[in-house]
Amino acid sequence: MKRLLILILLLWSLSCLASAEPYLAVRAGLACSACHVNPSGGGLRNAVGNAFAQNVIPANALPESLQGWTGSLGSMLRLGGDLRTASTETRVDGQPSQRINGTEQARLYADIQLLADHLGVYVDEQLAPGKPLREEAYVRLSTQGMGWYAKAGQFYLPFGWRLQDNQAFVRSLSGINMTAPDKGVEIGMEQPNWSAQLVYSRGPGNRGGIDGHQVTGQLVWLQPWGRIGAATAQVTSTAGNRQSYGLFGGTNTGPVSWLGEVDLVADDGYPEGRRTQLATLLEANWLLRQGHNLKITSEFLDPDRHVANNYQDRYSLVYEYTPIAFVQLRGGLRLYRGIPQNAFDNRHLAFIELHALF
Repeated sequence: MKRLLILILLLWSLSCLASAEPYLAVRAGLACSACHVNPSGGGLRNAVGNAFAQNVIPANALPESLQGWTGSLGSMLRLGGDLRTASTETRVDGQPSQRINGTEQARLYADIQLLADHLGVYVDEQLAPGKPLREEAYVRLSTQGMGWYAKAGQFYLPFGWRLQDNQAFVRSLSGINMTAPDKGVEIGMEQPNWSAQLVYSRGPGNRGGIDGHQVTGQLVWLQPWGRIGAATAQVTSTAGNRQSYGLFGGTNTGPVSWLGEVDLVADDGYPEGRRTQLATLLEANWLLRQGHNLKITSEFLDPDRHVANNYQDRYSLVYEYTPIAFVQLRGGLRLYRGIPQNAFDNRHLAFIELHALF
């Protein structure tokens, strides 16, 4: 019975597929579309992405009988998923510590090839926590190798680094992350040295009686030494217009892969009128050895450029261990520092996480 339970748990972990973090693409010198079904990255991996996950990322190889998984069930269907469970403890001075245990997310991915390499349907369904929630559901039309493509439906918007940490200042300030899909149409291009996307959508905040639309654009230049990208998101809304601009890039120095991003947002939706905000990210990922990654992050947030001394900092130290393909253990500390002094903005957070990925 014990062996049967271990086998069931292993098979469950092997049924899960995670969105790889962008530092892996920078480290390998690959475009996001090289490993993911979604041309702008995140979600279900393609056959190349699965091979990368099995042979490049983990510290140890899978048993021979479990190697070679591509996610394909026949010639038309590819499946995957994402399971994260974690224990997080938050400490605020003068207050009792708060601990949260449980599933952070469980997702199921599916890609149906109606016409191989040209016409497909993609679905990303969040199964937990809470009620099932449709994150992405779109039709994709493309030329061979995603040279040109178009998507229509609900999907994540392209803007800066598609980070695993949706609470990063650059992701929370822009409002564009993997918890905020939008409905619209995307046109994109994937060339050897260039990647570009242009989106017309409703705008994630334009709902519940708030009308408007959003135009999002991104351009990335890919080179052997790394990449540089620029993004913009222009929101027209009855709740107040919003303009977002981002610059981001990544490179390698020996075993360290670097990510950087600077976002500037001008938002008219505040009672006093326009508020200009700034967020930055600098992240170093040190490959200690295969399967072992040390992530060090420094972040800065200025919630109002017209107000002096009201900034926030966040520092993270995260260790990631991938013993075998599709299974990762993560543990880390995050320190928040806020000016002026505020107890919650100066909190400490510690976490451990089990991530079943594929």
